[in-house]
Amino acid sequence: MAAAATGVPLPLPMNDGRIAMRTPIHTATSSVLALALLGVLAPAAAEVAPPRDDRGTLGLSIDNDLFGGSDRHYTAGSLLTYRAPTDLPPGWLDRFADSLLPLVTAGSTRRWGLALGQHIFTPEDTDRPNPDPDDRPYAGWLYGVFTLSSATATRYGSLELQLGVVGPAALGEQAQNNVHDFFNIDRALGWDYQLANEPGVNLVYSRLWRYNFPFAADAPDGLAWGIVPNFVVSLGNVHTYAATGAMLRVGRNLGTDFGPPRARPSVAGSAFVDPTDEWGWYLFAGLDGRAVARDIFLDGNTWQDSRSVDKKHFVGDASLGAAVVFPWGRISYVHTFRTAEFEGQGTLAEFGSVTLSVRF
Repeated sequence: MAAAATGVPLPLPMNDGRIAMRTPIHTATSSVLALALLGVLAPAAAEVAPPRDDRGTLGLSIDNDLFGGSDRHYTAGSLLTYRAPTDLPPGWLDRFADSLLPLVTAGSTRRWGLALGQHIFTPEDTDRPNPDPDDRPYAGWLYGVFTLSSATATRYGSLELQLGVVGPAALGEQAQNNVHDFFNIDRALGWDYQLANEPGVNLVYSRLWRYNFPFAADAPDGLAWGIVPNFVVSLGNVHTYAATGAMLRVGRNLGTDFGPPRARPSVAGSAFVDPTDEWGWYLFAGLDGRAVARDIFLDGNTWQDSRSVDKKHFVGDASLGAAVVFPWGRISYVHTFRTAEFEGQGTLAEFGSVTLSVRF
């Protein structure tokens, strides 16, 4: 570990000098946490700020389980995001950021951001007017997000405040069945039994670390590989959980982002793309695990009776995908496999996510 003492942050090697990724999720978690801890302890003096960015980034993500050939569980979602140019938070917000020592590191650039999202959840059998009480309840979640983030060449931190509503006011039934009507797909019939209206509040804290390594000095077209470990905590009446994991990437120009954005509770990369005059691309595979204390979409409403199921307290995500980065933005696709989230769930959840981000 002599190199780390010089201020250059390195990933934690195994005995044979390689980064090890093992399954199942519980086995991989200890290695990821050790790597994340090394990122926290690396001297701040080694940090270099990313390029200043005088453009904002507008992004649109579309999630759907039809990419996996099903129509159940987390069935659809959309997320519209905006990230401001760097170093433009209002003064009071900048002072607030200074007090968040785990979020802001020396030499970082800061951004604030907004987002608007909707998620839709259904049981496995959507043909029943009265859904199976032992299956996931119908639910919609419509919410807005305010985000404050900071980044260096190797570290990214964000704090999100999510405010929204669960229940009929989230318009999940209208969003799903109107789309089904348009594409001549059978309607979901059990929405009369969805969760009741309830305001939702979540506070989500994220940390990601980015380590990139060239394959060799003569690697074609700057080809490199990298690993992005992460740690996330969410507190709220909608989602309360802690998550950790890592993403392995192979490609070119890996320093433009921290992985693709995704809807929570998936671990999200950066909604912005750092400025570059070069094209880039990468393939990636990720493994994440969550310890879940509260999930309103399984536990049911907080202050009134509703449909509910017995949730599992440990959930894992495996993801595969690709991203292309260009001077004016990024396009990415992520395919996610999620382990059972409640007792009696007979199949994995599977869905795909497409995101287009544009700098302007």
